[in-house]
Amino acid sequence: MYVVGVYDINVKRVAKVKKIFQRYMFWMQNSTFEGSLTQAQLRELKNALKLVTNPKEDHIIFYIIRNEDVVKKEVIGDHHQDPSNIL
Repeated sequence: MYVVGVYDINVKRVAKVKKIFQRYMFWMQNSTFEGSLTQAQLRELKNALKLVTNPKEDHIIFYIIRNEDVVKKEVIGDHHQDPSNIL
């Protein structure tokens, strides 16, 4: 499945959260990651994030796309990743 993760994290924890996301997904822009994950990898990612975040201050959203063929992605402006790594 293809997953997009976006977050709004207290500045004290941003670096930790970004490092965790980088283990599983590609950084696309500020607070946004995406990549292909298995169910087990997504579960591991969520569990790792729960250990370093505060649900009263932090907010993380995962968009889970089970069929990559139904998504069209358009980018305007400079892009940080090689397009072969993304949808």
